Amino acid sequence: MSTEDDVRKASTQFYAALSSMIDGDAAPLGGIWSHSATVTTMHPIGGRQVGWDEVRGSFEQVAHLASGGHAELRDQSIQVAGDMAYEVGVESGQITIAGEQVAVEQRVTNVYRREAGQWRIVHHHTDLSPAMLGILSRLQQAA
Repeated sequence: MSTEDDVRKASTQFYAALSSMIDGDAAPLGGIWSHSATVTTMHPIGGRQVGWDEVRGSFEQVAHLASGGHAELRDQSIQVAGDMAYEVGVESGQITIAGEQVAVEQRVTNVYRREAGQWRIVHHHTDLSPAMLGILSRLQQAA
């Protein structure tokens, strides 16, 4: 199996775990993410999380509000350089947040690092989602 194929396999695992998260279960993400203090994410709901504890916490918060969702990566392009790799593409799918269904269609960049022979995601960055931001704003106003 080529190195690019190994990264593609890690990406498939990440999107399976992401689909679980947007169906209410964030636990599978722990198996594909690096648990380093340097990992980062920039979600479609804004903000930036740094370090595994913040990244994990952000996914757990979304999972508490999410159900009936799935995500996949389309138009994938992978580049590998040594122990680092990145992919770009379009995340597509759907998510139900607090009972409101939202279509997912956003550009994404994921960065992977080989750790102890395994490719782990170390950064996930998507476009902002005005629809998701609107739902969260309404939830905050109602609280």
